[in-house]
Amino acid sequence: MRISISSKLIFLVVSFLVATTVFFARESSNLFESVLVQREEDGNMSTVSARLKEIDAALLSTKERVEVIGTMLAKQEQEKKNKDKNENDDLTINFNKDKNLISIEVYKVTQQGIELVGSKVKEDYLKTYKLGPSYITYLRKYVPFPIRSVAQKNIEIVNSSFSERPPLFTFGIPVLQDEFGNVTHVAVADIQLSVLQKAFSENSERTLFLTDKSGTLLAHQEESRAINRMNATHLPIVEKALKETSKLPQQNQYRDPESGQVMIGAYAKSNFGVNVFSQIEKDKILEPANEVKREAIKIAGTVISIALFLSFLFSITMTSPIEKLAELIKLVSKGNFDVSARSQVKSNDEVGDLATAFDHMTEGLKERDKVKNLFSKFHGSSIAEDLIKNDIGVGGQNKEVTVFFSDIRGFTSFSEKRTPEEVVAMLNEYFEIMVGIINRHNGVVDKFIGDAIMAVWGAPKGSPQDTHNALTACLEMRKSLNELNEKRIARGQDPIMIGMGLHCGHAISGTIGSHERMEYTVIGDTVNMTSRIEASTKAFGADLLVSDTVAQKVGDHFKMEVAGSAEVKGKSEPLKLYKVRGAKQADGSYQDIITPYSDYAAEKADKVKVAS
Repeated sequence: MRISISSKLIFLVVSFLVATTVFFARESSNLFESVLVQREEDGNMSTVSARLKEIDAALLSTKERVEVIGTMLAKQEQEKKNKDKNENDDLTINFNKDKNLISIEVYKVTQQGIELVGSKVKEDYLKTYKLGPSYITYLRKYVPFPIRSVAQKNIEIVNSSFSERPPLFTFGIPVLQDEFGNVTHVAVADIQLSVLQKAFSENSERTLFLTDKSGTLLAHQEESRAINRMNATHLPIVEKALKETSKLPQQNQYRDPESGQVMIGAYAKSNFGVNVFSQIEKDKILEPANEVKREAIKIAGTVISIALFLSFLFSITMTSPIEKLAELIKLVSKGNFDVSARSQVKSNDEVGDLATAFDHMTEGLKERDKVKNLFSKFHGSSIAEDLIKNDIGVGGQNKEVTVFFSDIRGFTSFSEKRTPEEVVAMLNEYFEIMVGIINRHNGVVDKFIGDAIMAVWGAPKGSPQDTHNALTACLEMRKSLNELNEKRIARGQDPIMIGMGLHCGHAISGTIGSHERMEYTVIGDTVNMTSRIEASTKAFGADLLVSDTVAQKVGDHFKMEVAGSAEVKGKSEPLKLYKVRGAKQADGSYQDIITPYSDYAAEKADKVKVAS
């Protein structure tokens, strides 16, 4: 994939700016985030500690009041026989004085069980909810209270609230003991939930709540959660706090299963067995950091946009001349050397120097192309390329080649009856067709000898298909000659008869002559033999003869018949020659390729004698 220099330059600048901006934005954002998280963690710890002190103070005050009233109620039960009216009045006064205390019960603990021995209820409070004193009995039934645990000298707190019912929590403490330290009486008080809730009602980004030792909410910023006695053990921080034995404040990060948000939380355990929690969404904490990050991205985007614009302007001044040179190179590669780079590139710098050098190069290429074209016209394109690529010197290489000779029958008598202009016109038309066929089949025209053509396959470059290509070219020449003769007859001209000879073998391919005058050709016995075979066509009355070597090499790809043997000058053994009548098709059948000019009357030929 092609990538322009301007794109590379812009990419480099933008990449550097993006990498630098991202690095600083990320590092500063991470630092800011860590500071914010640490600040909120410290804030959670401070909040938990503060709320814990409030709850402990409220519960301690509640404990003292319940203890006083409970003791009075227990002693009243013990001294029923000596009941003093004044003492009863004191009990009522103390009970009514505490507005948060809704009911109190005293249970006597014996070996036989637990027995309710006294109670007091604020009926006026319950009436506001359209309830009577029996509601307390209802609470004990549907919200079981662990009285036996209190009898073991434990303080118990249970949420006894119901929706659309008085928001209460139940508080149980031991109030009297015997001389052996065993608890004899337990006080169970129902207290307004507001005693606990008021410490958690303040609206803030943090979520504050209080649970009992089982994980049930006692207080929450959303009071309805506490009134409905929701259980919070599904929260990882609550689950961890319930397992914790240390009463020191702890902190934790976790994912809230309800919202899916990461929470930063802290908790602390009270001496009364309750747990205070403070938590906040991490995303809320990091919002300032995210805002800073967004601003950094905006600034980075602005800087990058300016950098892109400036890089684009700079790249244009640098790459536009180079792109013009690249376009000119494309034209030159297609053979158009009439271009001027310096007239299009005006910059007075290294690129301008490159344009000047480019013009010098095109001048040299123009001269080289002119020489190549001249070589191609005289020697063929493949020989011209071989001569240009290599140092020219006298010498050659022994190669296996297939050599072709053709000659026009009766050309001498034809020339005597025609003007030179007519002879040249006929030869040019004939050569144009035959040379084109030779070139199409990868052959090279070595030379023209009057009306004769000498061509070669396998020099300067050879292939395994050389002989096959040469014989295919001969058959095409046969067909093309027939078409040419039809045109000549239509013009009132005489048809042309030719003889073609084909032979393959080793020959010397290269330049011969002197250092002052050279010629590229092939020489050797194979060339001489081909010339004799072409001369034999006159003796056998055939337009095309091939040697036994050619017949063996092409195999059954062509339809052949034995023409006979010929004794030629310079050879002690007769040559076995074949007529080619057609070519094999893709389906395995043979197609005859014979024209009215393929066979003609045999004549006596110089240097050739048909063997008997």
